[in-house]
Amino acid sequence: MKTIIEPFRIKSVEPIRMTTRQERARLIRAARYNLFALQSDDVLIDLLTDSGTGAMSSLQWAAIMRGDESYAGSPSFYRFEAAVKDLMPFAHVIPTHQGRAAESILFDLLGGPGRRIPSNTHFDTTRGNIEASGAMGDDLVIDEGRDPASEHPFKGNMDLARLETYLAEHGPSVPLVMTTITNNAGGGQPVSLENIRATAEIAHKYGKPFVIDGCRFAENAWFIKTREPGQQDRTIPDIVRDCFAVADGMTMSAKKDAFGNIGGWLALNDDDLAEQARAHLILSEGFPTYGGLAGRDLDALAQGLAEIVDEDYLRYRIATNAYIVDRLDAMGVPVVKPAGGHAVFVDARRWLAQIPPLEYPGQALAVALYEIAGVRSVEIGTVMFGRHPDGTETPAAMDLVRLAFPRRTYTQSHADYIVEAFGELARVKDDLKGYRIVKEPKLMRHFTCAFEPL
Repeated sequence: MKTIIEPFRIKSVEPIRMTTRQERARLIRAARYNLFALQSDDVLIDLLTDSGTGAMSSLQWAAIMRGDESYAGSPSFYRFEAAVKDLMPFAHVIPTHQGRAAESILFDLLGGPGRRIPSNTHFDTTRGNIEASGAMGDDLVIDEGRDPASEHPFKGNMDLARLETYLAEHGPSVPLVMTTITNNAGGGQPVSLENIRATAEIAHKYGKPFVIDGCRFAENAWFIKTREPGQQDRTIPDIVRDCFAVADGMTMSAKKDAFGNIGGWLALNDDDLAEQARAHLILSEGFPTYGGLAGRDLDALAQGLAEIVDEDYLRYRIATNAYIVDRLDAMGVPVVKPAGGHAVFVDARRWLAQIPPLEYPGQALAVALYEIAGVRSVEIGTVMFGRHPDGTETPAAMDLVRLAFPRRTYTQSHADYIVEAFGELARVKDDLKGYRIVKEPKLMRHFTCAFEPL
């Protein structure tokens, strides 16, 4: 069948407050043109992020009722730990309240002034935690990963030759090598199993631990299964296990590919590093068997890990994004191709060519999409990545707008509405103007900065 159907039935619904275009223009102006500052009740379709915004299943809600809230040694933790280790065979699993807490612990221990940490592409909180420690994050994605129009099947791959040169040049200052799966900042693009193994081999050659940012591991495994030669007949859990078998650790936001509304973890094989991480956890998050989470959350995540590797779900998940990408491409809207796993990415720099990168075409497009259709998205470009620790600003590699789809939350009619919204945008896109930032913090400015239109 050609029709995409959701592989679930809807058991509970949440009303959407319908707003007018005139009302939305007033609301975004009051928010100083930063979509993070909008109240969610004022959004029709919320695609700001897929992090923690998905719908939990009936079995996850049942698991919540089983949650045990003992301060230490809760059976909920051991069920959670067993579910993680079933897919990611690490010696130590350290729960945190979300992924950025795991990053904070890791980089507090291994970062610091003068250190440099390479990855295919660091996303915002990862880079923010690296820079907060005094270290520097460097992106070594392949050239195709910086070309929105490229059809390369694994645009998230690490550039292995550049990594080798990088480690030869900066080796003493590099405490670890990272890879993000999928590559969020590059359009939700996957990393091949071959590239993961080769990256680990190069890291280990230079005596560096290899750490995976694994928050969308199941979506990445689906792309490996469907695009990488020799993987088609393998199960998703087996592919996932192979991805992490070569790693020395991982950070995880369980608000993505574990169907959690909250949660994360840091997993490690190094006993001494894990002991230090647990001591840090007690100071900042909680005891090592709850780590900033309620027992009920740990049980919900354990069930979510069993559900995320279901192939019917993954097929539907990826097909939804591909459907919208194909429709927008046919309309002449420049999109990142091929379709990524968790989001649709629009090439705002190309579509709004009249707006220079330092006038933030991605922000201009995101604001216009909200005003016209009530759809909240997020800029992934010069606002997010253009400001450097020394205070200078340069254009980011790309200026994208990300429409990140919460898991099991919206339906086919929502997808068609989004496509229709871009049809309306196409009528006015040449008249859109840029923005300037009038207030910003020193770090992670895109969350709280204020804009005004030019």
